[in-house]
Amino acid sequence: MKINSTTMLSVATGIGAAITTTTVLVLAISAPAGATVQFAKETGKSCGACHTAPAGGGPLTPFGEKFKANGNKLP
Repeated sequence: MKINSTTMLSVATGIGAAITTTTVLVLAISAPAGATVQFAKETGKSCGACHTAPAGGGPLTPFGEKFKANGNKLP
């Protein structure tokens, strides 16, 4: 089988399209973060009560670990 520049371009384009499609699908179906501002509203606690960062996000505090282990309900 002889490989010429047109064949190589077709293969490269196909591979690029497959990678792009896969990336888009992975991003589209990935699960959203589990923590939400709704938890803060429901519990009356600040985001910093469960997270080490006062604004939320990042590692959980010991209280946050208990909250998570308890099915996202106050321990």
